[in-house]
Amino acid sequence: MGLGNEKLDVYRLSLRYVGWGFQRSTQLQGANRVSRDQWLRAGQSIPLNIAEEHGKSSAADRRRFFELARGSASVCAAVQDVLVDCNVLEEKESAPKTQELDRVVIKLSRLGKSDYIEKESQADYLEKEDDFDFDFDPDFEYSSPSDHSHSDP
Repeated sequence: MGLGNEKLDVYRLSLRYVGWGFQRSTQLQGANRVSRDQWLRAGQSIPLNIAEEHGKSSAADRRRFFELARGSASVCAAVQDVLVDCNVLEEKESAPKTQELDRVVIKLSRLGKSDYIEKESQADYLEKEDDFDFDFDPDFEYSSPSDHSHSDP
């Protein structure tokens, strides 16, 4: 069983983006170091804020962390724009990743507006062998004392 944030598509999408950004940022040196550092911080902030949101109980706190994650996604898109304008990142490489960030922002906006709460089922807490018919009552085998024959040695 994973943490609830791992079930969110936006969380998994943001992790893929962070992986790409990290791999791409290793090529940024010298004068591009400032953009690299900002990009890495903002990129990592997206899934981290989604995960932190998951631990909050009030709707206002959850919205705040979705908004922070959304802001970080916007910063990542801006860094990509800067790198494209400085001829450090190709537009054809940046454009699909900007579209991914757009998807992240849209998903986070929807989650922030909907007073989203992760709903868990009892099945998340059962071991597979505990309940095979998933009716949320344990399938323990009960036997009466008369079912056991005792013989003294």
